[in-house]
Amino acid sequence: MSAGTTGEGDEEQSESRSVYLRFRRVFGDGMSRSSDARKRAKREPGSSAPFGRGRDPEDLGSVFDSLTNRMGWNSPLAQSELMASWTEIAGAETAEHSSPVGIEEGVLTVKCDSTAWATQLRLMRVQLMTSIATRYPDAGIQTLRFEGPGAPSWKRGPRSIPGRGPRDTYG
Repeated sequence: MSAGTTGEGDEEQSESRSVYLRFRRVFGDGMSRSSDARKRAKREPGSSAPFGRGRDPEDLGSVFDSLTNRMGWNSPLAQSELMASWTEIAGAETAEHSSPVGIEEGVLTVKCDSTAWATQLRLMRVQLMTSIATRYPDAGIQTLRFEGPGAPSWKRGPRSIPGRGPRDTYG
């Protein structure tokens, strides 16, 4: 071999070496890892096992339940479910003549078509409260208030007179 051929081999070797060193600098080697790579390399015991603890997927219902518990949404969600399912709680015929209006400080207000229906629901208060407490314990309902229809005011107008005025005309 001539001296010229060994010189070309040295050039190729130094060029290969420079490419290797550049790749090592850019991509790193096994020894000089970033802190993120070192964190990823640390494995908790059992985390790489296929059926290890914490590896099974959760169903969507349990994920939403844990989210509502963490965020404190149980009471408002239970209250809205109660309002939406009034027909199931009170019964179909009763629900035709009454509807829940709102919940304020643990009091469920129910608007009735007539004073007779309001009186009937007052008599059913215990059964309704039992049903609500059983189905929606997170709603926080302590009592029920039943209202009849609102009567117009007779205190103003061209023919108003002082006195007692009409009583239960609209129920």
